Amino acid sequence: MFVRIDNEPRDYAWGDRGLIAAFRGREASGAPEAELWLGAHPGSPSRIVGAEPPFGDLAAWIAAEPERALGAEVASRFADEGMPRLPFLLKLLAAGGPLSLQAHPTTERARLGFAKEESEGVPVDAYDRNYRDRFHKPELVVALSETFDALSGFRPLDEVAAVIEVLRDADAASAEPQPGAIELLAVRLGAEGLDGAVEWLLTDGRGGDTGESTWLVERVVALAAEPLALASPAAASFRTVTALAEAYPGDPGIVISLLLNRVRLARGESLFLAAGNIHAYLGGLGIELMAASDNVLRGGLTPKHIDVGELVEVLDFTPMPPPRLEPEQPAPGVRSFRPPVPDFVLHRLEAAEGEAALPEVQIDGPAIAIAEAGPARLAGALGSIELGRGEAVFVTPDEARLRLEGPGTVWLATTG
Repeated sequence: MFVRIDNEPRDYAWGDRGLIAAFRGREASGAPEAELWLGAHPGSPSRIVGAEPPFGDLAAWIAAEPERALGAEVASRFADEGMPRLPFLLKLLAAGGPLSLQAHPTTERARLGFAKEESEGVPVDAYDRNYRDRFHKPELVVALSETFDALSGFRPLDEVAAVIEVLRDADAASAEPQPGAIELLAVRLGAEGLDGAVEWLLTDGRGGDTGESTWLVERVVALAAEPLALASPAAASFRTVTALAEAYPGDPGIVISLLLNRVRLARGESLFLAAGNIHAYLGGLGIELMAASDNVLRGGLTPKHIDVGELVEVLDFTPMPPPRLEPEQPAPGVRSFRPPVPDFVLHRLEAAEGEAALPEVQIDGPAIAIAEAGPARLAGALGSIELGRGEAVFVTPDEARLRLEGPGTVWLATTG
């Protein structure tokens, strides 16, 4: 069964004002449009187009008829306290400015944290609540704009050392050198490692304007604009420092950004953000697919709650290259982004005029599709639907094998 769905974009302040509207072929609202949620997450469940209450949204329908909507296997495998749930959430994400530095927990950590806060009586919607559900939240993002910029994961230690050396050289060449500021960071990293340095920055830097890290942030921001920094291999990271300082002046996350991989995705390239990966999206339009959870541990660049101790426990401090995920090409016209989690997989189906082979994929659970270029006809075992540009549909698993009939481009999220 094909069920048309829709939703209204979320107006978070960091959202771009035109990218989501342009993708959907609609007139921009003039307000920030940060995320369009397609799924059954209680924070913003998709509306079923043309439906009447009590099943006016996808969450209500799944709760009432879980086996019909999800299929018996998924309804049994993904449940919370016996209530079947859609395990993934598909989003259009448009960053007009930087998002907060953040990470997500493992399932085990989420269950423990949720149980602890429940036992302590912390309201689930409280400002200082860390765990709003029992689930992990791995994420996949694929660039839809020509470029998509992000910070993701701690960069290799030799790159961190090179960045510090550039800062030292830029300081020495400045009109009024202050070498002690950069040495603060170098000493912390040498004595305590990445975890100790990050914990110090977040703890000291949030204690007002008297901490040592405040001096470090100010000096790093000044040095990032020096010619030596902007001519170095880490120039993109230093330009990011300047942008972050404009958005979040004095925030210790500005310095933390230099410890992270600065990533630029070209259109069609992707990142997979596993549990513990510290990241922040900086700019661009992407399609984002994640486990349906609201568990976010923040680490700077935000006015929202930061629990430094819990964040440090959740973070993976292992230095790594950017966590790019290369797509598989299982059939003509199909690119499949398949991360190592059971919650979701993302397919891109594209057909050109005159091609003999029709792009098709097998689904074993529920799916959500959105057309990037249309009209696009999506057909399954029982029926078919035509999607205009930016239109979305929920697909029940009894459609079994989905194929794109004729020209068009469709993104398809389903269970892994």
